[in-house]
Amino acid sequence: MKERDFDRYLNIVTTGDQIGFYESLQYHRYEPTPYTHLEQLIKEYEISASDRIVDFGCGKGRLNFYLHYTTGATVTGVEMNKDFYQIALENKKGYMKKHHNAKLELNFFLGYAQEYAIHDQDNRFYFFNPFSIHVFRNIIHRILQSVEQSYREVELILYYPSEEYIDFLQSLVVFLYKQEVVCSEGNPYEKFLIYRFAY
Repeated sequence: MKERDFDRYLNIVTTGDQIGFYESLQYHRYEPTPYTHLEQLIKEYEISASDRIVDFGCGKGRLNFYLHYTTGATVTGVEMNKDFYQIALENKKGYMKKHHNAKLELNFFLGYAQEYAIHDQDNRFYFFNPFSIHVFRNIIHRILQSVEQSYREVELILYYPSEEYIDFLQSLVVFLYKQEVVCSEGNPYEKFLIYRFAY
């Protein structure tokens, strides 16, 4: 199934042109995760309806709607670009119109990742290289603070993982490598790496 066919089935629009570039070098341009790779992820990695997933740099919300539809999980998208945020909200209207029996467990937050107040039940955090290693470190420390305040099992999902992200996580003793989901034999970066909080 093609990207636009997936969009049409979910009644959303996540394909199309980019909307500008960020002025800060701390934040990277948005690019949606390919649907075929998301399919591979849920085949090999367990996500349940009880999970609460946070997608940092959600853009138009593709991952949010796909995971909500296929797993029933609660998904929150964090996006700093107002235009993408508005598109995500429009996509939510379209999605709910077609899938009106679905529970409304989809949320979008407009603002910088550092401004998102981590919910005490958020337990899966998704990153498709949305920002620099400096911002990533900040977010990981905020996740750890949240776990200290409200203990729970937490996992990080990295797509197309950067060496800086991997090196940083390997330098910590609190996150352990759990799993790899390979999406392409031709491109070694087209994969998901899963890290779990080592309690």
